[in-house]
Amino acid sequence: MSTGSVEVVYRGIFQKTLAKNICRGIVFAAKNEGKIGIAFGRYSDSPERNGIPAKQFAVVADTEEEMEEHLSRYEPDNNDVTIAADDTLCKGVECWAWYGLQPINKLLKEGGTLLIPSTRSVNHLIGEIHRKGMPYNLAIVKGTASFSGLWVYKDDHTDVRLLGALAKVAPHIVSLDSILATIDDRLKATSAKKAYDLVESVSVGANQGNDEVPFEFEMPGWTEMEEGLVIRGIAGQQEVPGRDGGYVPTRNPTFKKFSTRTMRPVVNFDTCTQCKICWLQCPDSCFDITPDGFYDANMEACCGCGVCEAVCPVSQCITMVNEEAFTDNDSQWELWIEDKESYSGWLSEKISEPPARSHGFHHVGQYAEEIANEPS
Repeated sequence: MSTGSVEVVYRGIFQKTLAKNICRGIVFAAKNEGKIGIAFGRYSDSPERNGIPAKQFAVVADTEEEMEEHLSRYEPDNNDVTIAADDTLCKGVECWAWYGLQPINKLLKEGGTLLIPSTRSVNHLIGEIHRKGMPYNLAIVKGTASFSGLWVYKDDHTDVRLLGALAKVAPHIVSLDSILATIDDRLKATSAKKAYDLVESVSVGANQGNDEVPFEFEMPGWTEMEEGLVIRGIAGQQEVPGRDGGYVPTRNPTFKKFSTRTMRPVVNFDTCTQCKICWLQCPDSCFDITPDGFYDANMEACCGCGVCEAVCPVSQCITMVNEEAFTDNDSQWELWIEDKESYSGWLSEKISEPPARSHGFHHVGQYAEEIANEPS
């Protein structure tokens, strides 16, 4: 007898339907094999917020006793499979309940499989994923991230393709025949079968991957708690080492927001008119005023909402670019000040052929346009 569990990490709101359909599909497929299963959500804000990493789980067992034993744990930290519904989640995920940046493979058991829809190479993804400290497998279903949404479901077969791939990488949880038996559409069943046949899986060593130590912080113990609710006052402005002048607001040191982002703004300082609109309109106050009067988006505070691009009056002064094009959160203004010619080349590279990205909330009517442009 055995119990298998699958963790689905997704972008809050934008991929909720997708995550729900994957977990429900696992449970229905398990039922076809005479097993018992349950799907549930956990670790997200309530209500979920745009782009905030959230999770759903599916647990499958042979008996009710096994199921109860597995669910009695506070946190399922031995998942057979983790599905990252968006490959930008490979950089790590953060939510208010997780006490820092959580590696995407953190809750995956030794020898388990991280399953991702992506058009990027295995080596590229491994370079972003934090080291596990134990071996696991990385499986890729070729395809872009799907933003199926909470209110609008864009049915592009991502859910059935991931279910088909799951049957290949973890057949002890559900078989392909069981998956296909839950799909009542012939075209979708074909998609699941193709994903089963084409999914690529490689072994990742214990010491492979991003060697960055994810930031974390400690919650106060019961001996440190004070009477009543205490909110410490903080200064409105912070001092930044090496920076003389400008204005940098003090920010929450424990909630950095960047794991929410699927796209980031890239600023052309040479065409910036210093009009202040991006600084005024940013909902998260992530623009710092530089000593020379420009506006530098703090990449640890930016959630990638795209408001700055929308309100900027200068064409391509601010351009939203796919997060996969970046490997750090360095200051763009500092790069520009250091070497303006090199920055100009870097900027042209980022905005001239940006990786395609539909982050699900760019403008009204976007879904209808995408469907109209899809090949029949």
